[in-house]
Amino acid sequence: MRGLLLALGVLCSVVMSAETLSAADSPPNVVFIISDDQGYTDYGFLGNNDVATPNIDKLAAQSLVYRRGFVTTSLCCPSLATIISGRYPHQHKITGNDPPVPRGSDVSVEVKRAAFLAGREVMNGYMEAVPTIPRVLGKKGYLSFQTGKWWQGNFRRGGFTHGMTRGERHGDEGLDIGRKGMQPIFDFIAMTQKEQKPFFLWYAPIMPHTPHTPPQRLLDKYIDKTDSIHIARYWAMIEWFDETCGELLDHLDEQGLADNTIVVYLADNGWIQSPDVAAFAPKNKTTPYNYGTQTPIMIRWPGHVSPRMSDESASSIDLMPTILDALGIVRPEGLPGLNLLDHEAVADRKTIFGESFLHTGVDLVNPAENLLWRWVIDGEWRLIVPRTYRATGRMAEVPIDRWVTPDLEANLKTAKPELYRIAADPFEEHNLAADHPAVVAELLSKLDDMWRPEIASSRE
Repeated sequence: MRGLLLALGVLCSVVMSAETLSAADSPPNVVFIISDDQGYTDYGFLGNNDVATPNIDKLAAQSLVYRRGFVTTSLCCPSLATIISGRYPHQHKITGNDPPVPRGSDVSVEVKRAAFLAGREVMNGYMEAVPTIPRVLGKKGYLSFQTGKWWQGNFRRGGFTHGMTRGERHGDEGLDIGRKGMQPIFDFIAMTQKEQKPFFLWYAPIMPHTPHTPPQRLLDKYIDKTDSIHIARYWAMIEWFDETCGELLDHLDEQGLADNTIVVYLADNGWIQSPDVAAFAPKNKTTPYNYGTQTPIMIRWPGHVSPRMSDESASSIDLMPTILDALGIVRPEGLPGLNLLDHEAVADRKTIFGESFLHTGVDLVNPAENLLWRWVIDGEWRLIVPRTYRATGRMAEVPIDRWVTPDLEANLKTAKPELYRIAADPFEEHNLAADHPAVVAELLSKLDDMWRPEIASSRE
């Protein structure tokens, strides 16, 4: 089996106990822990003293942690599709949470109607059309288990051999995991051990995602920490999620599996809790901004990956190639990401990209029609480009979507790029585009080289 290539030298801090995985080595298990709607600063190990995350903190201490991790898009369904396929939304074509619905109608009304179900079927077909982590691992003898959030129909459509979700909008029975205990995961692990098979586990609970309904014992810890009951509930939900992570990680220890299991952690998108209502505040989920897209990305593999904190940039497109390279499995063609355990490759990459789309799509075939923003991070700079910039025809129109707030709609209408120094200005309050036109031009060129939707729109 082809081993994991090492990045050698003084600067390298990824160390393997052996340079290759020999044919006699037992294939490592793989566990993905995916938080749902959690701000990238809402962790104890990153200095947050308001919320308790002892189990995730412990995981971080045992992991290679990319503090500057990012998801490619800040919305659940397309973000999860990218994590499991290693492709940008415009590549796998799952760009929003839901297919088109009649203008003025609500998704909750449409979910049982034939047109909506037909649209979901198109989106599910896109998931079947691409290699996914469980599908590729299945060809190597892995059993896989889906729990939690899953939007693409029955779990089997993503290549899982086992799962909880049968096919409803975003999880049905799968959404019980975590909130109603972890036993289905423990039962699956027991089955894999009985059959002597390596496993891939997808733990993506609807936590700390709304509804924020934490146990009273946890809410009581936070009531006096804030004047907002909504923030208190959100913080308590994070600790509840952290407890479930602890149950899972402790179970791996108890079963003697931790040393031969690669654990990956990230959030599907960010979150800023509104102090006034049970919803998110501006500039986070669904937006192209830092608090919508940044997340710590962690990789734990005892004896193979040395724990450390990295300030290099990482992306959710990197997870599939990282896992496949670690297991010595040839990558499918077309994966744009890189191996996060290859220190030199990570250090050499200067730019990462992302894109934001409508929550409820208007076109199931052409991703450009659903586009709201593209963005690129290059060192200290973040450039955000609205779809209306330089656009003509339909691309120049501002899409109607109930998730696009008035301030974001105004941003789209102005059709002007935004440029921020994100380390110094993490809330992206100071648009420096007018002061640095050369930087805007350079980063825009990089964005266009990666994907220029105007051209894609005219060709499809």
